Amino acid sequence: MDATLESVTSVTTHGENDTRARIITSRFVELSGKWTGEMPKIRYLFFDVRNKKEKVRLVSELLRTPLFAMYEKYGAKVVDFAGFAMPVQFAGIIKEHLAVRTQVGLFDVSHMGEILVEGDHACEEVDFLVTNDVTRLHPGQILYSPMCYEHGGTVDDVLVYCLAKERYIIVVNASNHDKDLAWITKHVNKSKVTDQTDQVALLALQGPKSIAVLSKVTNEDIAAIPYYQFKENITVCGVKTIVSRTGYTGEDGYELYVDAQDAITLFEGLLEAGKEEGIILAGLGARDTLRLEARLPLYGHELTEDLSPLEAGLAMFVKLDQHDFMGKTVLAAQKEQGVKKALVGLELASRSIARAGMNVLVDGQVIGFVSSGTFSPTLEKSIALAFVDPAYRTVGQQLHIEVRGNQVPATVVKTPFYRRKKENQ
Repeated sequence: MDATLESVTSVTTHGENDTRARIITSRFVELSGKWTGEMPKIRYLFFDVRNKKEKVRLVSELLRTPLFAMYEKYGAKVVDFAGFAMPVQFAGIIKEHLAVRTQVGLFDVSHMGEILVEGDHACEEVDFLVTNDVTRLHPGQILYSPMCYEHGGTVDDVLVYCLAKERYIIVVNASNHDKDLAWITKHVNKSKVTDQTDQVALLALQGPKSIAVLSKVTNEDIAAIPYYQFKENITVCGVKTIVSRTGYTGEDGYELYVDAQDAITLFEGLLEAGKEEGIILAGLGARDTLRLEARLPLYGHELTEDLSPLEAGLAMFVKLDQHDFMGKTVLAAQKEQGVKKALVGLELASRSIARAGMNVLVDGQVIGFVSSGTFSPTLEKSIALAFVDPAYRTVGQQLHIEVRGNQVPATVVKTPFYRRKKENQ
């Protein structure tokens, strides 16, 4: 869901093209210095490929999650991410990635935001905010949904948790927290809106052995929790949690919401319980490569203020026939007329890495741009997502990506690039 994870010390431009307009790539500069308890000033870079301008924000003190102390203890490489000091890796991105695919990994994602909406009109007001149908949710169920502007562009993509028909938690991306809170507060007029972000920590236990690990530290039958459902007040490692059968990796797993003061207890308890299963700490770098293999969208890349969920291939989460919502008129017209750009999966013929903003060409003509790209540790191939002219979205279409002045052959392929075998769900 969040912005890209590239630690860089310099920024390069790729030239402009209208089809690539309004894609913003976030770049990050690694924290320097020793762990003295004081954070150095960090350059936080937003590189706007439209205008070839580098926007620099100085951060004198980065935000810290309740698990910040664990980063030093376990040897994390830390970066400035959305104003937070966050671990990009521990043992290495590839090792962490493969561990989540084959065993189990533990992530700190406490930078995500949690916004509570409650009151007699909460259901109808949250339902109007998002493109998916909130009215169908029962307590204990979750849905994924884009949240759109009136013009059809995307405010954010969120998770909506139904605690009760009068109480919902909206989980938002860290990079969009302030914007989302303002947007929700502006459009929710009959219900109470409470930002719970600072009081909540969020851990993600992901991988095929996540059930085995979690089962050791709770008496609850967590294997019986269906996908995209949750249970409240579950005791895990001796602390009360919300246990949610969700994740952002393409693997089975859980996300655990806990009071911030109990975060370290839960974190250390899960690590100890998972030793036999080969548990490994994982950072945001592996989270990004895992989500890309699973074709999960990343805000700032596949979704932006000027990219709609229909263009991003998320039509199944846009319920045009079931309810009214912000941006519906524009999205309905877009569906009827057809999108002007389509998101496709690409497999590169070489190990070259396609980066966000790079041109996609056919017969030397630019027909689109890359939104995300990486070398897939699971598939051992270079893969990418790209927005292209819909005429070129057919699986098997041959095209090229302009990588540092070279035209690298690529093929449109089916997505997701990786699909796990689903069991017991």
